[in-house]
Amino acid sequence: MPPHPDFELYDNVGRTSEQIAAAYTGSATRDDLRRWARRDSEDFLARHPLPSAPSPGLDPGPYVTALAAARTPAEVSAVTQHLLDAVFPAVREMSHLLVVTARWQGRHRSAASDSPPKMLMAAASRCLDALALADRADIRSLREEYDAPRTRAAPTSRSITPPVPPKPTGHAPGR
Repeated sequence: MPPHPDFELYDNVGRTSEQIAAAYTGSATRDDLRRWARRDSEDFLARHPLPSAPSPGLDPGPYVTALAAARTPAEVSAVTQHLLDAVFPAVREMSHLLVVTARWQGRHRSAASDSPPKMLMAAASRCLDALALADRADIRSLREEYDAPRTRAAPTSRSITPPVPPKPTGHAPGR
């Protein structure tokens, strides 16, 4: 039987700890979830094109329209990821500028934790944390859709066979 196109046969060489753990537990990796969501949202994105490059000012119109039409977690994920991709360059630059401001004339060194330089450093980190939190929420939503808990006994052997991806219907296996 030929290998499934979503997975390559491989050993642990060159694999991340997430990939190894996912193979052992039969769960999906972050990249698996993203790939499946992209696949399942291709038709949706063809009907609701979103900006692929950051613009000088974010126009929320296409995102609001696409979200109103979204019917599956994969489609909502597509909108979320396009939004995060659109705002990330601006947020990254803002974070960088806050760090540069905090480091101005070396005032951040030996500063108290509640000093303006330290507060600016925290703000720089937190603006990026907001994007990371949104990304984690998106992954959790995809995991609930695609990586439903399985009701099976613990594996008796240490099989590293990856899970079979869900069908492109948008429903998780076993539902």
